[in-house]
Amino acid sequence: MDESAAGSVAVMMNGLRGAMGREIAAVCLKRPGVTLAPFALEKEGGEVVVDDGCGGPAVTVRLYGTEARDELAERVKAEYPQSGSLVCIDFTHPSAVNGNAEWYAAHKLPFVMGTTGGDREALMKCTRASGTYAVIAPNMAKQIVALQAALEQMARDFPGSFDGYSLSVVESHQTSKADTSGTAKAISASLARLSGESDFTPERIVRVREPAEQLAGGGPSHTGVSPVPEAALSGHAFHTYSLVSGDKAVEFQFRHNVLGRSTYAEGTVDAVVFLARQMVAKAEKRVYDMVDVLRAGAM
Repeated sequence: MDESAAGSVAVMMNGLRGAMGREIAAVCLKRPGVTLAPFALEKEGGEVVVDDGCGGPAVTVRLYGTEARDELAERVKAEYPQSGSLVCIDFTHPSAVNGNAEWYAAHKLPFVMGTTGGDREALMKCTRASGTYAVIAPNMAKQIVALQAALEQMARDFPGSFDGYSLSVVESHQTSKADTSGTAKAISASLARLSGESDFTPERIVRVREPAEQLAGGGPSHTGVSPVPEAALSGHAFHTYSLVSGDKAVEFQFRHNVLGRSTYAEGTVDAVVFLARQMVAKAEKRVYDMVDVLRAGAM
């Protein structure tokens, strides 16, 4: 992907104290045409020093606590006044999703929302009403995005083609992930349309968060998830979706197992570059998802 065609874009990495935030910051420092802004939003103020993990120069980022975020907004506008010159990335906490989105919208700060959870309907409504440019998606990995899009298309074209089959979903993530995977919710919705299970809800998705169960592949109570290597307990995404016929004679499985966070970090920065291009082009559409990024060939 040629980022230079879009000019330089700075990233304000909100959630920099988290593992995902640090991973994305490292990608920003390595990616041509992308820089890391020397400030970010956090729950509490302070400073963080980040580097690219490859011996490159480190960057000191000042963290503004939530009580100082209006001051931060003024600094953003003063230092990056040109449209498309800065994009916020949000990998914070589900409890912060809506408050942060309202802040982005109030100050017309373009953002990529990678944090899952929160009130998603309110998130979309607020963002669209404000006219703020944004990419909002439950998953930033392009291969998983492509699978998700294919299953959505399949559900539209062949609804009920798996009538009589029962759907079960198991997802395993690091213990620190507070909510059910947004990707699991989205893919489950498509598969439920295929099986005609209108009563399938996210509450039926089994979450595996205990390291002992993850190492054992879910253990006796949560069969279906792949065993997680010990080195990946602190950062992984293992999902298994199963469709089983009523007589148990036929089973279909969709499975994606991701170790670490690098594929999500790369995709998130792709989304930033894509969004900056839309802003420079003054695109009429303002709110996008990762399928839009994928279709634009921007990953």
